[in-house]
Amino acid sequence: MLVVGRIGKPHGLRGDLVVSFTTDRSERWQIGARITAKIGASETVLAIESVRPQSDRWVVHFVGYDTRNDAERLVNAELFAEPIDDPDSLWVHQLIGSVVADTAGRLLGTCIAVIDNPAHAILELDNGGLIPVTFIVSSTDGHTIVDPPEGLLE
Repeated sequence: MLVVGRIGKPHGLRGDLVVSFTTDRSERWQIGARITAKIGASETVLAIESVRPQSDRWVVHFVGYDTRNDAERLVNAELFAEPIDDPDSLWVHQLIGSVVADTAGRLLGTCIAVIDNPAHAILELDNGGLIPVTFIVSSTDGHTIVDPPEGLLE
């Protein structure tokens, strides 16, 4: 399961909560979406009953959490969901640990992290190399192929 957000404070008296989503996939905050809340060792599957944007966060009402007291039980819960099957998307959990090679087949290293950058994400390789994700040609089965410009890794 992937981390998709975190529940903040209650909002009002009717069980609404302020939620910060860490994903740009709108499927995660649609009415009816099911996500798992984890607080310590406890897990609860939640269904979104209503949602509205508020600044850079969302005000969410989960099915069955109809009072402020109900909502307070979920404060600070981390939210998880199953990966979305989208062949056109790159996922951080698939990139980290993948063997990175260029289009000529030259091994460049192993991806140890994906750095969030304002322009675009960057692959960090185990040898210190940095490759913007815009140069990824493909990533399947633990192998990532990139087409970096001359001199990028020198």
